[in-house]
Amino acid sequence: MYNCESINFKTSVTPLTLRLMERRSFLKQSTALCIPTLMTSSLISCKGEVQSKPHIEDTPQMKLNISLAQWSLNRAFFGKELDPNDFARITATDYDIHAVEYVNQFYVDHANDESFWQLMKQKADDVDVNSLLIMVDDEGDLGDPDKAKRKQAAENHFKWVNAAKLLGCHSIRVNAFGDGTKEETRVALMDGMSQLLEYAAKENINVLIENHGLYSSDGAWIANIIKEVNMPNFGTLPDFGNWCLNKKWGSTQGNKCSEAYDRYQGLKDFLPYAKGVSAKSYAFDTKGNETLIDYKKMMAIVTESDFDGYVGIEYEGEELSEPDGIRATKRLLEQYI
Repeated sequence: MYNCESINFKTSVTPLTLRLMERRSFLKQSTALCIPTLMTSSLISCKGEVQSKPHIEDTPQMKLNISLAQWSLNRAFFGKELDPNDFARITATDYDIHAVEYVNQFYVDHANDESFWQLMKQKADDVDVNSLLIMVDDEGDLGDPDKAKRKQAAENHFKWVNAAKLLGCHSIRVNAFGDGTKEETRVALMDGMSQLLEYAAKENINVLIENHGLYSSDGAWIANIIKEVNMPNFGTLPDFGNWCLNKKWGSTQGNKCSEAYDRYQGLKDFLPYAKGVSAKSYAFDTKGNETLIDYKKMMAIVTESDFDGYVGIEYEGEELSEPDGIRATKRLLEQYI
């Protein structure tokens, strides 16, 4: 479904201005922009109802947006070369990107510090950066076979839901891990996720599963769990990498992965529930193409779907420096956005 908040219609507003607008601010203009922009025989209503199909030549241009995942600079942050508290400023000034995805590992000591998150939001606002989500790891398995441990894992995530709300994020990203057969893990995950989803719904925060290895990289399996749980704030964050089925964190690089889910099919499985897309990158050839992932094919799948949110750069290579890898990924994405 399209909605006038998330579609960037072709207007007289410059691309730079659009980039600096927060989506909530843009929403104020959307009522005025929605009808005049669609000067065709068709109309997409502000409720997202497609009333008729416009002629191709008259279809307004929609534009995906680029964000930066904090993990792209993980070596610099872990090595104390950069301050993770300055992530929003670094993203805006060094890379001209105005939306960010945080990683909880850099803020463990501040998880329950409300004033800290308010300050982080102010820092992002000061440089016109939109805070999208927090990637959450190491808080227990939401698919743990032990009921008490599963409940504790869900509750461990509550503080990150609170932080995400204070930051102005729309989501947290979690892992769909457990210990058991596929069926045992499915049943446990549905319970653990439901406990977290119920809490997050009260705070108007989404909970997203990323393909991160093991069962979580089985796209059809995760899609079925989301359908069965059937809660509107339950979604996905499809990653271009991370489709390995026999190890956690799921990279399909090297010889450590003996079984992998087809990345292109996995993206198709996840996109109907996606509230973000993670554009993983590892290495580039002399023409700027990613050598392990067919970005043209991946982005064709994204652009041909109904997804209209942010595509987040997540550079994880070693051949280029982190800054150069981020810029190389950005240039590649801009070819298809």
